[in-house]
Amino acid sequence: MAVIKTIELVGVSSESWRDAANRALAEASSTIRGITGMDVLDTSCSVEDGRITEYLTHVRISFRIER
Repeated sequence: MAVIKTIELVGVSSESWRDAANRALAEASSTIRGITGMDVLDTSCSVEDGRITEYLTHVRISFRIER
């Protein structure tokens, strides 16, 4: 029987929301094995002087617990 654990992260990028999501996944992948999926929960951005300066993507990453 499998048990799935989830964590939530916010990836940050100066390029795009997609890049921010990829950065969150890459960071999680550096310490977590067995990632099986990722849900994008929300996107937002930081704005300065009428321009987007940072893209933020809030994700939930799922992975199997190993015994």
